[in-house]
Amino acid sequence: MKFSKFGQKFIQPTGISQLMDDLGDALKSDKPVNMLGGGNPARIEAVNELFLETYQALGNDGSFCEDINSTATSSMANYSNPQGDAGFIDALVGFFNRHYDWNLTSENIALTNGSQNAFFYLFNLFGGAFVEEKDSEEQTIDKSILLPLAPEYIGYSDVHVEGQHFMAVLPHIDEVTHDGEEGFFKYRVDFEALENLPALKEGRIGAICCSRPTNPTGNVLTDEEMAHLAEIAKRYDVPLIIDNAYGMPFPNIIYSDVTLNWDDNTILCFSLSKIGLPGVRTGIIVAAPEVIEAVSAMNAVVNLSPTRFGASIATPLMKNDAIKDLSDNDIKPFYQQQAKTAVALLKKELGDYPLSIHKPEGAIFLWLWFKDLPISTSELYETLKEKGTLIVPSEYFFPGVDISDYKHAHECIRMSIAADEQTLVDGIAVIGEVVRGFYDKVK
Repeated sequence: MKFSKFGQKFIQPTGISQLMDDLGDALKSDKPVNMLGGGNPARIEAVNELFLETYQALGNDGSFCEDINSTATSSMANYSNPQGDAGFIDALVGFFNRHYDWNLTSENIALTNGSQNAFFYLFNLFGGAFVEEKDSEEQTIDKSILLPLAPEYIGYSDVHVEGQHFMAVLPHIDEVTHDGEEGFFKYRVDFEALENLPALKEGRIGAICCSRPTNPTGNVLTDEEMAHLAEIAKRYDVPLIIDNAYGMPFPNIIYSDVTLNWDDNTILCFSLSKIGLPGVRTGIIVAAPEVIEAVSAMNAVVNLSPTRFGASIATPLMKNDAIKDLSDNDIKPFYQQQAKTAVALLKKELGDYPLSIHKPEGAIFLWLWFKDLPISTSELYETLKEKGTLIVPSEYFFPGVDISDYKHAHECIRMSIAADEQTLVDGIAVIGEVVRGFYDKVK
């Protein structure tokens, strides 16, 4: 059977497809697996209880099956319009204006079937072939999505319909302390390299995008870095896209003292996944009306309309601020403690070996750098998988960068901290044993 060029692109092996396949295989395995590789959020009792109560309340009042003339926002019996569930969008408008005074209207928000769906839309809207007029003639320009700080999210790499349209800047790497301890580092944006990119000056950048906190590293760009990126985006008349899946105000897995800003040149992307609802696939885009209109049009073609299940659960929690209280008082403290536990276990297992940990500033991962590791972390991944422990190797996290001669990109792993404590203990013990063995062989 023959597939189109479009089909051929999407059936090729990718980092995200391998990750999801391995996670699925692990869930089906009859052997215990230390799940330290995926992005699934933790099971937090307070979170599960609140969602269950909300779900049951929606079922009890009959609003899942209201008739077609009803205005009930939680109705499962009807499609929403392509922009998404109107009641949830109104609740989001009220929430953001209440907490941030952004003066949003319903024209500033669209829903998608998860953040991955949102980035498929946005990266194809702003990256790829553009037809522009110059000297009264049309010309085609290929534009890229600029990632100002690599490494970046594994799921970005293959979302373009045709080819890959990314350009990334490698980071400054600073050695830092954390909680008074050494053995940590932090990535910072190399603004000199960024501002000197010929592609920016030549009009070959369609948008700038960053995640905050960053998946995979847990890095949080400072307010100063964000302001500088926003200024560059405005100067070159391109949008600044911010992946806020782990950030403020929900799930608020962010430990730095930073602020969240929005203007009509900024596209903010949120998700219900990391507050504990990954299965409902609900993404949220806050942007200028023309972007929302484009996303809504794409929704109509690709999905007819976004799913309403997540919107139904989240609407009352957005209206009464329960979602913010849950994020501030349960979700953030949980992951902050998980990070401390995981760091202590790693120091115990590899304290005398060349391990450096990216300073934990947020998200649900630790990013581990094994300096001068005698094998690549792709090989380390395979060895660990054989021993029943899943992580993600660093090679997949550098879209837009030729890493063939960039040693650092082959020396890191992403490790989830969302697992229960026993899985952290067991998984980190396996990582320690295997990594020590590889270092010891070359002593």
